[in-house]
Amino acid sequence: MSYEATGKLVAKFDIVQRTESFKTREFVIEKTEEINGRAITNYLKFQCVQDKTALPDRFAMGEEVKVMFNIKGTKWVKDGRENFITNLDAWRMESMKGGAAGSTGAENTQFNNIPPQDVVDDLPF
Repeated sequence: MSYEATGKLVAKFDIVQRTESFKTREFVIEKTEEINGRAITNYLKFQCVQDKTALPDRFAMGEEVKVMFNIKGTKWVKDGRENFITNLDAWRMESMKGGAAGSTGAENTQFNNIPPQDVVDDLPF
């Protein structure tokens, strides 16, 4: 299942080479919401893996972005004790300025490029 969150980019960390063939990178967005008349600020830390580690490079610090991500959880046992970690794995980022930076191809489709419904097409189905 995929999720999305919007906020201001406030931190970008270096790429970490975890193994010879696996690398990760983290970044943080600041998300402020008004709840019962109070502004509540949360900081969401995301992880990018492999070819997605360059995603944050396309955005300036302080820029409003939308992040599409999956939630992944891992369990491991150490010294007889169960441990758990949850990651927010980012797989796409967009600027909230109007463009879709960090996306390509069909992901960049604009709804205003879709023809109006009264246009007759010649498809057989």
